Amino acid sequence: MLSPKTIVITGASSGLGEALAVEYAAPGILLALTGRDADRLEATAAACRAKGAAVEAARLDVSDAAAMEAWLLALDDRQPVDLVIANAGISAGTGGAVEPADQARRIFAVNLDGVLNSVLPLIPRMQARKSGQIALMSSLAGFRGFPGAPAYCGSKAAVRVYGEALRGTLAASGVAVNVICPGYVRTAMTARNSFPMPLLMDADKAAALIRRRLGRNAARIAFPWPMLAAVWLLQALPPALIDPLMRRLPAKGVDAD
Repeated sequence: MLSPKTIVITGASSGLGEALAVEYAAPGILLALTGRDADRLEATAAACRAKGAAVEAARLDVSDAAAMEAWLLALDDRQPVDLVIANAGISAGTGGAVEPADQARRIFAVNLDGVLNSVLPLIPRMQARKSGQIALMSSLAGFRGFPGAPAYCGSKAAVRVYGEALRGTLAASGVAVNVICPGYVRTAMTARNSFPMPLLMDADKAAALIRRRLGRNAARIAFPWPMLAAVWLLQALPPALIDPLMRRLPAKGVDAD
């Protein structure tokens, strides 16, 4: 989809979702945006309208399957969706202890169930039209489990593998699927991290990179490449060798956001 006209972006009230919305905003574009914070979502919508885009903004929790399905299908009835970017996600860790059970379940509900709720209602319609593009937001943290953030890593790993499989499933019907695996991006989410974040990238630069590679229908959009190489190495090394090192890495704080 080199020039999608109707674009859904979840988690657009801040961070990378906000940056992606602004990146795609232009005359002739309809942006359908969701987020949890109504004020921040409206600020994103205003910035996109200032660039000439038409915007429909809805305060929705992506973990609410019924609400997401109703909103997506109503939108698609009015104007068929060309591109959906299932971006909404939350992050938290162990804080150096054991991850709270309610936090772990909430992370999976948003990061995994929320992705499914954002794309499953649209897949049959895109298949029927033999066109459309689905982008799933994973993370470089989805390549190897980090002891300081087990639910976050696990949820992003599930999204990555699901997306890679779904790409093959839908290829014959003309629907593209892309998996996005960023490293550290400068957002409110990463601002909460108290540990060093190598190769931290500004959100607007990350959004521009993602848009370019989605335009080329790249199967996996993973960046920056030195971080990708590092996680590939961690994934390839035997656990007995790498586990002692992994246990010494800093942990994310608790309280999912």
